[in-house]
Amino acid sequence: MIQTDAAINPGNSGGPLLDSAGRLIGVNTAIISGSGASAGVGFAVPVDLVNRIVPPLIAKGRVPTPGIGILAAPESIAGQLNIAGVIVAEVAAGSPAARAGLEGMDPRAGRLGDVITQVNGKPVGTVHELAQALFELGVGAKARLTVMRDGKSREVTVTIGDIS
Repeated sequence: MIQTDAAINPGNSGGPLLDSAGRLIGVNTAIISGSGASAGVGFAVPVDLVNRIVPPLIAKGRVPTPGIGILAAPESIAGQLNIAGVIVAEVAAGSPAARAGLEGMDPRAGRLGDVITQVNGKPVGTVHELAQALFELGVGAKARLTVMRDGKSREVTVTIGDIS
């Protein structure tokens, strides 16, 4: 989101957010207001996100959600363990992650799940960074993941699916 001081109220929410040269940089979307009036902090969706979402929404009536079929452990766990990457807590049966051989946590055995550290050579340290990398590649694309398991690094290739 882009923070803005533009007035946002029921009469103009959803309107364009323009820079001083008149270029569209976002779409006004929400406001945090203690009084319920148009006084407060406004937020706009960045135009790059609008440009990615609107075409498939118009063409298909929905926006595909790129994913690989994992449930990530809370980032606080990675932080506590001083792990740089996304800890795989669970892998959905039949998902691209399952077909690639990724493994989730095993609480009974006290074993940590796989840790995704890179997508196509680019480091990912948070779930947001992983999701962004998958979104940029898109549904149907192949992603090369660098994964740590039991202290050893390996690469696996997954085909990104639509998880929506």
